[in-house]
Amino acid sequence: MSNKGVPIIVVTGGIASGKSMVAEMLSAQGAWVISADELAREIMKPGTLAWTEIVRTFGHSILTSDGEIDRHRLGTLVFADAKARNRLEEITHPRIWALLLERIRSVHDEVPLVAVEIPLYFESGRSIPQAEVWVVHVDEATQIKRLMSRDGLTQDDAQARLKAQLPLSVKRAWADRVIDNTGSKEDTLAQVKAALSAALGYFSEKEDL
Repeated sequence: MSNKGVPIIVVTGGIASGKSMVAEMLSAQGAWVISADELAREIMKPGTLAWTEIVRTFGHSILTSDGEIDRHRLGTLVFADAKARNRLEEITHPRIWALLLERIRSVHDEVPLVAVEIPLYFESGRSIPQAEVWVVHVDEATQIKRLMSRDGLTQDDAQARLKAQLPLSVKRAWADRVIDNTGSKEDTLAQVKAALSAALGYFSEKEDL
């Protein structure tokens, strides 16, 4: 929960599991959504300290013609090299989390709910106090198929990206609630609405204690 008592739901899960879709569904239910991926883009804009460190570490070959960091090129580098991935996370994660917590603190009292989409929530080793954690789940075959279709990856590259994250089975075990996104969009929305109703009831009970 934020410092103003606004309920917070963390939306996480595996790569290509449908986290953004679930966050959008929560937005449609009135949640104010914060995306860690959008914050990452913000801190990596040309000229920022993170941009400077990333370019110094990985070279100018990761830049587009207008000086932006090409996230696909950078991803190809770091998902194939654990040391490189760890270095990138050392540069970006503290800055992303600082900005994330700043955004949470800026929440207005009128906001009924905050949904924070954080792909690497468990991997980061950090947490948001009193937040409820939702894990969006699909099977591995679906993840690989979506990565190949969405990002144009080979099957080997898609599998490498999966291996770079904690298994979804582990994330499920650590979740407060699990959203199964293997069915239709309508099925997922029904789960989101039911989970949200239960979560708001849970937050309300905690406030009454």
